[in-house]
Amino acid sequence: MPQIEWILHSGTVFDGHRLIPGASAVAVSGGVISAVGTDEDLRVLAGPSTQTIDLAGRLVSPGFTDAHIHAAYAGVERLGCDLAELSGAEACLQHIAAYAQLPPAPGNDAGWVTGGGWYKGDFPGGYPDRRLLDGVVSHRPVYLINRDHHSAWVNTRALELAGIDASTPDPADGRIERDPDGFPTGTLHEGAMDLVARVLPPVTEEMLTAGILHAQEHLFSVGVTGWQEAILGSYGGYPDASAAYRSAAEAGTLKGRATGALWVPRDTTVETVPDLVQEFVERRAANAAAGFSTTSAKIMVDGVPENYTAAMLDPYLRPCSCAEPTPAEERGLLYLSPEVLAAVSTALDAAGFDLHMHVIGDRAVRTGLDAVAAARAANPGSAGRHHMAHLQIIHPQDIARFAELDVTVNAQALWACNDDQMQELTVPLLGGERAGWQYPFADLQAAGARLAMGSDWPVSTPDPWQAIHVAVNRAHPDYPDAAPLLPGQSLALGSALAAYTSGSAWLNRAAGGTLTPGAPADLVVHSVNPFDLPPAALSTVQSDVVMVAGEPVYARSSAGSGAAVLQRTTT
Repeated sequence: MPQIEWILHSGTVFDGHRLIPGASAVAVSGGVISAVGTDEDLRVLAGPSTQTIDLAGRLVSPGFTDAHIHAAYAGVERLGCDLAELSGAEACLQHIAAYAQLPPAPGNDAGWVTGGGWYKGDFPGGYPDRRLLDGVVSHRPVYLINRDHHSAWVNTRALELAGIDASTPDPADGRIERDPDGFPTGTLHEGAMDLVARVLPPVTEEMLTAGILHAQEHLFSVGVTGWQEAILGSYGGYPDASAAYRSAAEAGTLKGRATGALWVPRDTTVETVPDLVQEFVERRAANAAAGFSTTSAKIMVDGVPENYTAAMLDPYLRPCSCAEPTPAEERGLLYLSPEVLAAVSTALDAAGFDLHMHVIGDRAVRTGLDAVAAARAANPGSAGRHHMAHLQIIHPQDIARFAELDVTVNAQALWACNDDQMQELTVPLLGGERAGWQYPFADLQAAGARLAMGSDWPVSTPDPWQAIHVAVNRAHPDYPDAAPLLPGQSLALGSALAAYTSGSAWLNRAAGGTLTPGAPADLVVHSVNPFDLPPAALSTVQSDVVMVAGEPVYARSSAGSGAAVLQRTTT
C-alpha cells in the first residue's frame, strides 16, 4: 500500500449508502480512499508524514454531488447585482439603488444593471412592476432574473431599448405581463425574457469563467464536490458556458467534478432533430477532449405553476392573466409537442445521451415519461441514465412508472414545504387534490425509483443540508410555524444523504459518491454527527473540512472540537 497521506479517525462513517457499523476512520493516499475501518485498524498504516484529522465524533461522508445546478449563472449573478440573500421588496430595491450608483462595467456601454435572485413571494401576485424599478433607477436599463430563472424584471428604460410596447406580441414560448391598456408591466416570463436579453451586453467567456470559479469556492464551502451544470446553451441572456468550463478544466482551476447537460432549444422540430443530435455529438467530443464531461441533454418540458407555464392535465383554478387565454394556456405550456419530445428523446438516447428533463406539472411528467418509454422501446440496448428534475406535481397513476422505466428522481427537496410562495402563489392555482400530489418522495422511493438530489442554485441555496432538512421534515427552517407539507412523503435521513451523494454521483456518471477503497477521496467532515441530532436541527449542520481527490479545498476556520482541524502526526 502506498504511503498513507491522511487518516481521519474517531468519528462515524457514512459510505454513500449507509452508516458503516463499527467504522470510525478513513485512510487516504494517492487521491483515493485506501481503507475504511476502526481507529485501531488504520492507526498501524500511519507513517512519519501522515496527516490526521480528529473527527471527535463527527460524521465523514462522500462529498455532495449536486445533480441540477446553474453554477455559471449563480457565479456571474453573485458578482453582479445579487439579490439572492435578500428578503422583502424594500431590501431588493435598496440594494438595486445602491448597485446602480456604481460605475458601469467595461463593455457595458448602455450601463445595464444586471444580476438576479429576486423572490416571487416578496411581491404581490409574484410579479414586480417596472415602476418600482423606475423609482430607484430610471437612468440606466435594468434586467434582473428571478430565483427560478423563469421570469425577468425590467424597468421602463430596458423596455424602450428593446423596442417593447403594447403592440409587442407574446412569443410562442413565453408571456409578457401587461397593464389593462396592454403595456408591459415589467415582468417577462420564459421566452419573453429573450425580448430584452437579446439587447443586453454580452456575457463574455471571461465573465463566465470567473463566475464558475467563484461558484466553485462557494460550493466547496457547503460540501459540494461535484455537480451537473443543467443548461449549456443560450438561455435567459446567457451564452453556452462550455468554453469557459473547457478553459477552466484545461488550466487545472476546475477542481470540482463538474459535468454538464447540453440544452435542447425550445424551437426544436422533428425535422431538426438529426442535425441537433449530430451537433451534440460533436460538442460532447470537444468538451471531453478538454476534460469536461457532457453526456446529458437538458430538455425543458414545461415551466412553473406560478406563472401558469407548468403543464397540467386539468386547468388551473384561477384564470391566466393572458389577454385571451386559450384552452392550452389554461393548462400551461408544453415547450415541445409530445411528438417532438418523443422524437428528440429517442434520437438522443440512441446517441448515448442521458435525458435530463425539467418537469413540474402532472401533464409534463406524463408526457416526459411517455417520451422515455418511446426511447426505451426504440433502443432496447440503451443504458441511458435518464432523469427528471423538480417533479412537483405527479399524478398518482404515474408514480410506479419511474421504476418501471428506470427514470431517476432528481429532487430539489428544499421546495417541498409550505413557504410563502407555496401558500400564496401555488396552492390557490392547484386546489386541494393536486396540492396533495406534490413532491411525493416517499411514494416514489417505495415504488422502487432511484433518488438523486440537487439544488437548482441560484434558484435556491446550494447548501445540501437545507434541502436534506426539508426532505426529512417537509418543513423549511425559515418557516417554523408553517405546517409540514404532506409529512407522509418525508425521507429518512440516510435516504436523503444517499441521494445527495452516491445517487447524484451515479446519475452524473461521475467518479466518487462513495467512501470505499479505490474510490476518489472526495469527502466532507461535517460539523457534527447529524444522525445524533433531532430532525428539526438538521439545517444547522455545516462543513468543517472538504477534500477533492485527497486535497483539502475548504476548511472552516472555526471548526474543530477542542483539537486542530488539520494536524500532522507526531509519529
